[in-house]
This record gives sequence, C-alpha cells and structure tokens, in this order.
Amino acid sequence: MSDRRSFRIRLLVAEQAARRGAGVGMVDVCTAAVASLPVGGAGVSAMSRTAASHPLCSTDDVSEQLEELQLTLGEGPCVDAFTHGSAVLTPDLRTDELQGCWPVFAEAALEAGALAVFALPLQIGAINPGVLDLYARAPGRLDAEDLADALAFADLATLVLLDARIDATGVPPKDAAARRRCEDLGGYRAEISQATGILTVQLGVGIDEAFVRLRAYAYAQGRRLTAVAADVVARRLRFSPGAEPIRTDEGA
Repeated sequence: MSDRRSFRIRLLVAEQAARRGAGVGMVDVCTAAVASLPVGGAGVSAMSRTAASHPLCSTDDVSEQLEELQLTLGEGPCVDAFTHGSAVLTPDLRTDELQGCWPVFAEAALEAGALAVFALPLQIGAINPGVLDLYARAPGRLDAEDLADALAFADLATLVLLDARIDATGVPPKDAAARRRCEDLGGYRAEISQATGILTVQLGVGIDEAFVRLRAYAYAQGRRLTAVAADVVARRLRFSPGAEPIRTDEGA
C-alpha cells in the first residue's frame, strides 16, 4: 500500500472521529469506509481459533445482521476470509456457485438486503484478529482503486483492533439507534463467553463443544445468538446432556 493512500485513509478515519469528538475507534473505520466506497454498510468481527468470535461494530441493521449470521451459521465470506487469510469478494450472492458454497448464509443475506459482500481479513504477518465486511445492495465488483482503498481500511482496522491504547468501538455515537447497536455489540463478547461457560457445566463438555451447541440451538430456533446467550445467562434457558434444552421462568 502506498504511503499516500495510507495517509488519505487515516485522515478520513480521523475526520470521522473528530465529528464524534472522540479518539479513533472501529466505528470510525467502518463509517469512513462506507462514505468512501461504493457499499451500503460495513461491519467488523473479532475472530479467533481458540475463543468465541464476536461482532465489534456495524454501521446499520443489514451489516449487523450479516455479522451475526455468519458467526451463528459458521459459514459465509467472513468465515472463509478468516480461515484462509485472504480477501473473499462476492459480487453477486445470487450465483449458483455461491448458493452452493454458503447455502444458508447466501439466502439469509439476500433476505437481509445484501446482494454483494466483500470480506477482508485483518492481519499483520501471522496475526489475524478479525475481518472487515462490506456489503452492497446491488450486485457489482470493487474496481482496482476501490479494492486498494478497502484493503487500506482493513489495515487500519487491524491496527485499531490490536492497539490496546485505542478503544475498539470508540465512544457511542449520538444517534440513538447507532448507539444501541454499539452498546449491544460491545456487550456481546462477555455475554456469549459467559453463556458458553455455563453450558460447559450444564452439558459437561469442553468450551468448543459448548459454543457449537449454543450456535446450533440458535440456528434451529431461528433466533439470534445474542438472544439465546442472554436467555442462558438469565437462566431462562437450560441445556441438559441427552435432552432438548428447556425454557424456564427462573430468573424472569
């Protein structure tokens, strides 16, 4: 990446942070990317091979749905970008190839309003802490300049995520809906981790198996992973070995 491009992208992100009156955060990277690129929204998820992955930020309802869908289903461009460590560019989710590759995610993403998704891994050397997702409401490709800019945004997002001195989500924006999204996503990791820990005790399994069971239940019930995790933590939902999870009014 050229120094000139890097400087321009950093400036755009800094301007977004200045409008919020806060230090640079992940929300500024996503917002600046949407303003600069031919996309409708952006989201970032922290990804890990040893712990539960979780959304960090999203710019709108569609991008929020896409982040959570991929982490709940375990399939999609975000998952593949993290797994393979390379960009996954999908200009049209309606193609037969992609329908076959991500049969559940592709259909759900189309229903959410996304026709194209571009997933860019956040990485420095062997370190890969997450993925930047961009979506468009119409099919289309990123041209060479747009792709270069998108990669620059991903590089900056990596630095923001890895730099412990910078808040990964920034100060919540003034807009009420956007503030709720940031607050909800900010609490995602703690709640999903707590719910997974509870399931290890209830099911007598390891952390990986507990997370798989949590995701499977959310998918089977057609519910968001965050909602299921909240029920487990509040003891409104209990898992048992060899039996179907049961709802309870305990904690209500």
